[in-house]
Amino acid sequence: MSGRGSGAVAGSSLTWSALREVRCAELEEAADGWGRVSNRADAARDRVEGQILPGLRDAQKGEAAGAALGRLRRLGTNFQYIYTECGLLRTTLNSLAHEIKAQQRVLQGALDEAAELRFTVHPDGSVTYPEAGEGLVAGKPLAGGTASGVPNPGMVAPSGLVTPHPHAGKAQDIADRVARAVRTAADADWRYTRILRELRARTGLGVPAATWTDAAADAAAVREVARSYLENAIPYDASPAERKKWWDGLTEEHREEYLAVYPDLIGNLDGVPALVRDAANRDNLQLLIGKLAGQDDEDSATKLAALREIDRQLREVPKAGEPPMYLLGIGDQGNGRAIVAYGNPDTSRNVAAYVPGLNTSLDEEFAQGDLKRARDLSIAANQYGAPAAAITWLGYDAPQSPDGMGTLAVAAGGRAETGGRSFGEFTGGIAATNDYGDPHMTAIGHSYGSRTVGAATQQPGGIPGVDDIVFVGSPGVGVDSADDLGVGRDHVFVGAAANDVVTKLPSKEQTALGAAEMLFGGPAAAYLAGDLADRGDDDVWFGKDPASEAFGARRFEVGDGPPLIANGKLSVDAHSEYFDPALDGKSVENMALIASGNSRKIKSEEPR
Repeated sequence: MSGRGSGAVAGSSLTWSALREVRCAELEEAADGWGRVSNRADAARDRVEGQILPGLRDAQKGEAAGAALGRLRRLGTNFQYIYTECGLLRTTLNSLAHEIKAQQRVLQGALDEAAELRFTVHPDGSVTYPEAGEGLVAGKPLAGGTASGVPNPGMVAPSGLVTPHPHAGKAQDIADRVARAVRTAADADWRYTRILRELRARTGLGVPAATWTDAAADAAAVREVARSYLENAIPYDASPAERKKWWDGLTEEHREEYLAVYPDLIGNLDGVPALVRDAANRDNLQLLIGKLAGQDDEDSATKLAALREIDRQLREVPKAGEPPMYLLGIGDQGNGRAIVAYGNPDTSRNVAAYVPGLNTSLDEEFAQGDLKRARDLSIAANQYGAPAAAITWLGYDAPQSPDGMGTLAVAAGGRAETGGRSFGEFTGGIAATNDYGDPHMTAIGHSYGSRTVGAATQQPGGIPGVDDIVFVGSPGVGVDSADDLGVGRDHVFVGAAANDVVTKLPSKEQTALGAAEMLFGGPAAAYLAGDLADRGDDDVWFGKDPASEAFGARRFEVGDGPPLIANGKLSVDAHSEYFDPALDGKSVENMALIASGNSRKIKSEEPR
């Protein structure tokens, strides 16, 4: 595949007459052709991965079937690469046409003004104007003259001389506009020609990681030149509902171009429908894998392992009774981003979004463990009637403890505030795109994630669309009463395991906690040192204990979890078992009842 040669503009030898005659419609026709190839490749990929692969997997077993599945997966990857590269070609050609047409309009405006004033525009762009006005001495008309255009007037120092001829200034302005239009068009042609020459595939049928690394570089180059054509129109500052309206109002061709060139932006834009975000993020996932595979630092390797695991899961065909997987967000910024839904949040009556906490980042543990939490919750919630989707939302940088022991000393409120704003944007997007108009939505915060959800409730208007709030393993949520969370105390629920030390951490103000943190650095040590000093107190690290009677939430039954000290060893496993149906079925069942709109059926537990 090669995009060599726009052939429309002649680089530095371009004249204004050649610019005027450029047929941008031909560039757009070529772009349409590449678009058709891209769409066909996309359809072929869908057929391979959505129909042929599942059918073969279900119907055939054995070594031969396994080999055939491997070849089909490679074929699907090839089609995905063709879709990506051809989409980049289409947008590059359309963007070039967009820029050339803009300069043609500037040129034509200058030529029309010259004709109206009876000026002559010469082939070299200079402008001759006739005699006019009167001389200061003889009183005769001033002789006409010729003005030569300056492509970059700001680079030329003023002479200080001002001609008295009434046409001289207008002629100079026209000549400058002609020169700028020609110069800008020639520069665009040079830039786009370089990009088009790079848009070519390696020989052979394989699409190795190096090819995706190259594709990531291609996409970055096309994004840069297409900024004025596409990116500047993306409504970043609008509400999710306004963004949905913007997306719905685009032509099909423009949607396809955005998906091909800006899958990272569209895939992470709250207010865009879930199916669109999923398609964009699956493509961006391959570009990110290619990008990180080309780097050799430890952070890139950690994120790359996570992305490959997510990619592996996305390619698996769900078994009977398992919810389909949707990739609603992905990125390598900060500690990494990943938003994964089990069940389509746009077609589900009930939607739950789980926010993980301390030490969560885009690594293999997250890709296996945190995603499984949403998957298990979705399976459990779907047993209670209306369709339910559950989401793992890693849309912020959760605090990371340097010692890896879970110390909350690093967990100040700033990241929760930033994450809370982003989480509110996300739920607002789900509310805007959901087919039910007003779905039942549940926000679930675990550990520091409960502090993030609490911060989201304090934004103007609270958390958009959210009806119920669940906290599990919470060290406090930043407010002192369930009444302060904006959904009513009857819609705030908390699970706190008897052996979860994080839910019993004394408040930061206590001297015992500070000493323990300095000596030992972990929540278990802080709990042991501060327990006696805090006996009977209902304050925890981030404010009032959500499981306390004073806070006023509805506490539901969860398992006790493993004891803090067993067989002479320290364990904080009770903090991580709330989402595991094998280890804490009570917790998962109660959260599923809340997420499915059946909170009246939960099994309650007395507050502390």
